[in-house]
Amino acid sequence: MPGMYAAGDYDLAGFCVGAVERGEQLTGDKVAAGDVLLGLASSGVHSNGYSLVRRLAADKGWKLDRPALFDADRLLIDHLIEPTRIYVKSLLPLIRGGKIHALAHITGGGLLENVPRVLPAGLHARIDADAWEQPRLMAFLQAQGNIEPQEMARTFNCGIGMVLSVAADDVAGLIADLQAAGETVHVIGAIEPGERGCTVQGSAEAWSARASWEAVHLA
Repeated sequence: MPGMYAAGDYDLAGFCVGAVERGEQLTGDKVAAGDVLLGLASSGVHSNGYSLVRRLAADKGWKLDRPALFDADRLLIDHLIEPTRIYVKSLLPLIRGGKIHALAHITGGGLLENVPRVLPAGLHARIDADAWEQPRLMAFLQAQGNIEPQEMARTFNCGIGMVLSVAADDVAGLIADLQAAGETVHVIGAIEPGERGCTVQGSAEAWSARASWEAVHLA
């Protein structure tokens, strides 16, 4: 993390360890062509891409203690340090119910690099960037850094903090359960036969693009 640590500094971090009963873990073996991808809304940057965020703050001279350009009611710093949304309470009952085939937490590497990590060989994830509205914070970062949509898909969560692969027949019920648990849910794509990886594609209307676009990552 460039610029974060000076001589004599140290990092104090906390962590937790979870346990799963043998045979109940999600392995991705249930993922199949035709599965639907559900995206759960993120709360903000989610601790990824901050080297770029900090560089933009320095280069552009952001006034962090002033209202954000895209939200006059909230300070820019409060948008940038919004805590990462934790999804475990919403997802655990559904995992135990056997309706979730795989989960991809969208961390460093964005949608492009994280979703393929839960796919078996021979399956490809296709994500439609037009399926949800880009959050104002993400649009601000993109504009400030003049970042192409393809790079946004590789760097930030772009408004989606967790991706679920589920059977098409279970979509309606799972959306209802997730919304009841307080989540904002989007149908963002599907699983199809192909080389293991992910394609994020959008129209000229998506993510401030100048033309239709796509970004591909093969795992």
